[in-house]
Amino acid sequence: MPPVIALEHIEKRFANGLLALQDVSLQVGATEFISLLGPSGCGKSTVLRLAAGLDSASAGHITAPAVSADAVADTACVFQDATLMPWASVFDNVWLPLRLAGVSRAQAQERIQSALLSVGLKDFAQAFPAELSGGMKMRTSIARALVTQPRVLLMDEPFAALDEFTRQRLNGDLLDWWQARPLAVLFVTHSVFEAVFLSQRVLVMGARPGRVIAEVAIDQPYPRSPAFRLSARHAQACAEITQALESAQANP
Repeated sequence: MPPVIALEHIEKRFANGLLALQDVSLQVGATEFISLLGPSGCGKSTVLRLAAGLDSASAGHITAPAVSADAVADTACVFQDATLMPWASVFDNVWLPLRLAGVSRAQAQERIQSALLSVGLKDFAQAFPAELSGGMKMRTSIARALVTQPRVLLMDEPFAALDEFTRQRLNGDLLDWWQARPLAVLFVTHSVFEAVFLSQRVLVMGARPGRVIAEVAIDQPYPRSPAFRLSARHAQACAEITQALESAQANP
C-alpha cells in the first residue's frame, strides 16, 4: 500500500532567504503513527505545514491528501494552542469544520456527540472554553479534528503546555483514538519520552537547515500501558534517539 504522506527531497527556503529544510524525505503509511523530533528551529512545524497544504516547498515533491484540492477534508490539524472560539460552546466548536463544509447542526449532531463521547466530553457539550481545564480544551480540539473523519491527523506539539500527569493521560487516550479508526498520525514533539511512548517510528531531525538524520523503530506492540514507560525497551529507544540528537548537535 502506498504511503498516505510522502516528502521527497524537499527544500524550503523562505522569502527572506532562510533555508529551513534541505533534502528532507519521509513517508507515513495509511495507519502509521510517526513522531517527528528535533531541536527548536529545525523545521519540524514547517514539515507539518507542508503536509497540511498550508505552505509549498521550494523544491522536491509532496504527496499528501491536503496537497490535492479534491482531498483537503481528509486532513485534520491539532496545534499546541487549542484555538477554540471563546464565545461558542464545546458542541459548536466541534461543529465548526462540518458547518464550514455545509453540514447543518441537526445533521452533524450524531457525529459531534460521537466525537465528544470518544474524547470523554459527552457531559460538557454546552460548556464554554473558559469553563474548561487545559486538558479539556485540548480534548475539544481533538474532537473537532476527529469529527471530520480524516485519513490524516497532523499534530504540532499538542500537549506541550499541559502538566505531566495530563500529558501522559492524553498520550494514552490518543493511542486509543488512533487505534479505533484507520488513521495516519504525524506528531511533532520536543519530548523524547513522549515520542517513544506513542510511535511506531521516530524520525529525528537535525538543526537548520532541517533534514532527517535518524530513524528509530519502536518495536513494541499496542496497546501500550503506562508500564511501557518504565521498560528496558523504552529506555533503550530513548537512549538511541538522545544519541542521535547529540550527534547532530556535535556535527551540524
